Amino acid sequence: MINTLISNILPFMPEKLVWLFSKDYIAGETIEQAIVNALQLNSDGMMTTIDVLGECISTLEEADANKKEYLEVIAKSEAAGVNGNYSLKPTFFGLLIDPEVAYNHIREVVAKAASYRNFVRIDMEDSPCTDLSIDLLRRIKEEFPENIGLVFQAYLKRTHNDLHNLSDLNSKEIPLNFRICKGIYNESPEIAYKQYENINKHFLEDVEYMFQQKMYPAIATHDKNVVNGTLELVKKYKVSKNMYEFQMLYGVTPALRKSLVDDGHRMRVYVPFGKQWFGYCTRRLKENPKMAGVIIKAIFKKS
Repeated sequence: MINTLISNILPFMPEKLVWLFSKDYIAGETIEQAIVNALQLNSDGMMTTIDVLGECISTLEEADANKKEYLEVIAKSEAAGVNGNYSLKPTFFGLLIDPEVAYNHIREVVAKAASYRNFVRIDMEDSPCTDLSIDLLRRIKEEFPENIGLVFQAYLKRTHNDLHNLSDLNSKEIPLNFRICKGIYNESPEIAYKQYENINKHFLEDVEYMFQQKMYPAIATHDKNVVNGTLELVKKYKVSKNMYEFQMLYGVTPALRKSLVDDGHRMRVYVPFGKQWFGYCTRRLKENPKMAGVIIKAIFKKS
């Protein structure tokens, strides 16, 4: 109850105060700042995926503006020589307003990345977006088979079946590239696992299935138990280090991240930036109130 109360209060606190915590986890407000941080990560042996902060919108005019921003992000990142790809949230392009408009916008973004032989990943949002996001993947992959990927959330009970149902798109030449994460949205226990051990169990089952099917999993976690479980699966299936990668959030568990890089594993860091950082942070708190106590400690430690 205390965490929930804090998470409801923080959105009304001064942005400057919340920024004391947030600045370590946001790569800046502009693409120029994000590029500087992405290049630093590259120099430390890590790849990146750049994301413009922002999710649900209320008008299609916003969707068009967001598409134009992503096109600019790609152009500037490629010109700067960033070793990384791009992540986007489909609701940022109007998925829940007009799925066809969202498809056209996202297709244009993917086409831009493909012109540089690069890649875009569709982030998975809450459960009303799951089927729509899978449909986006199927449609865009027909035209850009090497340049599009998706995210799956291990806590959703449907995820293993979704991976199986998409296996028809997998091939040795172009393996499916899916990010597996735990999931942070507050979903019903009818459709989502809630217990830590259960979520981890299904996370590793999903990764194992992808190894078995010769897919390319991007293992997005900061949980040492999941990392160690994944490394055991790598040994079990003798998976080449170019057939998977770990992914972590900007500013989170740098020591664990470095240890994996030092051991020769591919690492990609999620680099979020944008003027909507405040809304991003406060929404995440509402979705996962357990973060609130950690944030309050960080704010007063830094102040």
